[in-house]
Amino acid sequence: MFAAVATVAIILTGTAVAQAPGQGRWTKFAPFPEPSQEIGGTSVNGKLYVIGGLPFAAGQSPAPKGIVWEYDGATDKWAKKKNMPGPAHHVAVTSYRGKLYVFGGGTQVEPGGSNWVPTNRAWEYDPAADSWRELAPMPTARGAAVAVEVGGKMYVIGGASVHPGQKIVGLSATVPHRALGTNEEYDPATNTWRSRSPMPTARNHAAIGAVNGKIYVLGGRIASVFVVASNADVVEEYDPATDSWGLLKARMPLARSGTAYGTFGGKIYVAGGEFLDNDIVGTFRDLDAYDPAANQWTSFPPMPLSRHGMVGGIIANRFHVVSGHLQSGAVFGTPMDSDANDGFELDR
Repeated sequence: MFAAVATVAIILTGTAVAQAPGQGRWTKFAPFPEPSQEIGGTSVNGKLYVIGGLPFAAGQSPAPKGIVWEYDGATDKWAKKKNMPGPAHHVAVTSYRGKLYVFGGGTQVEPGGSNWVPTNRAWEYDPAADSWRELAPMPTARGAAVAVEVGGKMYVIGGASVHPGQKIVGLSATVPHRALGTNEEYDPATNTWRSRSPMPTARNHAAIGAVNGKIYVLGGRIASVFVVASNADVVEEYDPATDSWGLLKARMPLARSGTAYGTFGGKIYVAGGEFLDNDIVGTFRDLDAYDPAANQWTSFPPMPLSRHGMVGGIIANRFHVVSGHLQSGAVFGTPMDSDANDGFELDR
């Protein structure tokens, strides 16, 4: 495994990146009890939730996890919660009014079979009751999508699935499949879905954030759901009020996918990720923030450990990055799922 050199990547992309003047530092917090990769999650009401995931087993097709863990930022402690009824990895997660909404992902239909069968199942998790409720299914089965809430509606964007008319099968590097620009809106008040304007750049494994009523999709992976595909540095803005996508925004300093992300103070923070090219296979340590108002990126001190497939979330003024895998998904060998729970201090 090799670490990317950020200065070289920045020169190649041509993106202007500001350096944060002595701001913030990383601190280690209580380690994650069940190290995993390709997990989903988000923070709500001062707590961070880690959901689903994929255990490491070289050369095998292990069943996806249905785990749910709750991290309390006030006590620095983890608590195990009720498993999700439909185990999955690469789920899209967002929150609304104290509840979590979990969409899609990769599943295993038969024991020992493919563990990358895209699903359209949707769930609501209530942390107060530690209970799950199944929702109306998404119109499109997919995994590695992203989700965010704006105006009481959830938007599930991008992802990967089979081609139109093709039977839903397990995705693999040898099975034809596609990245999606699909944009579907879920209304929790009516438990209904509707299709919205598709994202111009179809991709999966992206980051997402909402600022001032607009949605930003950052980076991700073009074509295949697997790391053999090309990473993207594209940033696109979607306005739910007009159901329209705007002009391209300032590109990411590094083209990457499988990142952790969170929104705080009008900025979207993006950490880690993985990449593969002809010469290097590896993961990123980089932490960058996108400011939609200035259309500018700022770089911050990198994470202590490079990794991908982890969860990010904001607790108070800290950006937490939890678990993930230390090497690229294209590398097989020694299990390297991390128990790290690193928090970066942000300006209030």
